[in-house]
Amino acid sequence: MRVAHQRYALSAPGVLFAILGLCALLAPFMTIAANRIVAGDGVRAWDLATPGATGLGVAAVVAGLGLGLPDRLMRLRLAGAVLGLAGLVWLLVQGAPALLEGAGPNARVSPAVGFWCLLGVFLLLLADALAGMAPGPLMRAALLATALGALAAVLWSGVLSDLSILQEYASRREAFVAATGRHLGLAFGALATAAAIGFPLGILCHHHMRVQSATLPVLTFLQTIPSLATFGLMIPVLAWVAATVPGAQAIGIAGIGFAPAFLALVLYSLLPVVGNTVAGLAAAPQAARDAAHGMGMTPRQRLWRVELPLGLPIILTGIRIVLVQNIGLAVIAGLIGGGGFGTFVFQGLNQTATDLILLGALPTVALALTAAIVMDILVDLTRPSADSRK
Repeated sequence: MRVAHQRYALSAPGVLFAILGLCALLAPFMTIAANRIVAGDGVRAWDLATPGATGLGVAAVVAGLGLGLPDRLMRLRLAGAVLGLAGLVWLLVQGAPALLEGAGPNARVSPAVGFWCLLGVFLLLLADALAGMAPGPLMRAALLATALGALAAVLWSGVLSDLSILQEYASRREAFVAATGRHLGLAFGALATAAAIGFPLGILCHHHMRVQSATLPVLTFLQTIPSLATFGLMIPVLAWVAATVPGAQAIGIAGIGFAPAFLALVLYSLLPVVGNTVAGLAAAPQAARDAAHGMGMTPRQRLWRVELPLGLPIILTGIRIVLVQNIGLAVIAGLIGGGGFGTFVFQGLNQTATDLILLGALPTVALALTAAIVMDILVDLTRPSADSRK
């Protein structure tokens, strides 16, 4: 849908983003609070610091929204998204020290609703521009590396160190590093275990319908159990195993902690792995199977040289589902002592400390988005179509 003018066409999504962005600009951009727990007072973008300091950031935000208006000019819209995001960072950099000046030793400043709404608007504008440009997998990989590099440079430079969430990080640096390792261990470890079980099981299901008809309903049932209930059910099971099986406690099996969270994630991961393996192997065209058979290939050779290569994009799609799912579900591990970023989320909820919640939530979201993009790139690279390799 487009709003047409004589020589100038507007993008309907761009108009919507501009309206939402201007409304968000009127909302409080940052908050200043007496300490990390109490609610803060909202401050609009142009009141953060001196007009000269904030004017450049506000102008960049407005200009970025304006550059997103033209239809079909995707590079211009991409530039608008980048300019708007840079304006948001500039406002944070200028506003945080100005608000903290003379506010007291325990004062905290945080991004407010206006910032988060504008961030969402510019990320949507960025996604819309990239969707219109339709870059190939290698270009997407380069753009992802650039975005991650820019984010790392901003965080490493310390220009945002006055923000409350980064002060929470500074006081919990070692715990954050440990939580990152535990979260990655849960997500990727459960994925590796599910793949080691699910790939052979999927191949077996593909070749034996009786095994498939018995296996997939069970895995589907496990998938329908609410995640929190599954984590809870693992506690008494593994507590019994730890109490009755010799050596179980020595290898870390216990009713709470890493083991029940890990086992629950493995159970949740099996259905996408097995189901997509079966679907991927079945997706090989019959003509390719017949040609392989005519060449004298054995069933094992057909599996490894024909069916698996042709079905790899579908199989990797299942891996993508599992990885993104595990990164999100691993947050719940914090409830049962499993560690990970969920530890900060639930600590923040108990302390009514919003920035501590964000310390766990934001890395989880960033990790899930990065994993999804990387897996999408791998899926495209494995497609037989030559267009996906541009």
